[in-house]
Amino acid sequence: MSIEKLPLVSVIIPAKNEGKNVRTTLASLYECKTRYPLEIIVVDDGSSDKCCDFLKTEQQALPVRLISTPGIGAAPARNLGAEQAHGDYLIFCDAHLTFEPYWIDRLLELILSRTADAVAPAIGSISEPHKVGYGQKLDERLGVVWNPQPYRPSPVAILPGGCFVIPKSVFMDIGGFDRGFQVWGYEDIEISIKLWLFGYRCFVHPNVKILHLFRQAHPYTVTHTHVYYNMLRMAYSHFKEERIAACKKLIIHANADEVEQDVIKYGAAAQRVRYFARRKHDDDWWTREFRIPF
Repeated sequence: MSIEKLPLVSVIIPAKNEGKNVRTTLASLYECKTRYPLEIIVVDDGSSDKCCDFLKTEQQALPVRLISTPGIGAAPARNLGAEQAHGDYLIFCDAHLTFEPYWIDRLLELILSRTADAVAPAIGSISEPHKVGYGQKLDERLGVVWNPQPYRPSPVAILPGGCFVIPKSVFMDIGGFDRGFQVWGYEDIEISIKLWLFGYRCFVHPNVKILHLFRQAHPYTVTHTHVYYNMLRMAYSHFKEERIAACKKLIIHANADEVEQDVIKYGAAAQRVRYFARRKHDDDWWTREFRIPF
């Protein structure tokens, strides 16, 4: 197959106060071989450290489209990048990654073969590359747990939001990342649950590895309330009543009733009705399938 017949792939990189990481991530992306034509979209979501300013003045090895936003949050920034993408396939990448040759091609193999509908690579630490996770699941407090290495490409409960590929048609069919989320938190968990419940399949490819900069703190302000709001909005969208109540009990650094009032105020109850009407599996199925003790 000639490169002219291969589909366009859109790599979407949201960034906020990333320092030099945007430059190094793009440099690694440029250096990695792929057969696919690429477009690169960087969404600068209200950075105060000018981390994306070099894209306004410097010629890049591959064309980069820079979108500037006033701080709309992680989920809306990703959705905006997707909406303006021209590719048939979307790859969401954090702005602090390094890549290996042909990683894009090998991830897409699972989608093109109809094995999976969204695929993540194995993700290692830049500082400790031997520490590698293979997709994620959740514990009894909805905390993220990295999976051990499987022998072959395998279903995973959660696609790590730091890097995964999905057909644009699938992304748009499910409505993208939750459009009511605030700042940061639960974006990758919510979209993974939504994919599974709507009948799509999330996989990890254990033979494709990228490296990720794991940080001890966010380079911008994220409050407990932001995270709690997103968690409870996710619960209202996808979980039965008992699990919503269990989520409320996890809210210990804010007023749970006030968080719930805001979640309902901004449309989660109506979204719940829409989602329940179209899903092919329920949350009991999902927790059983992946042995999630919640």
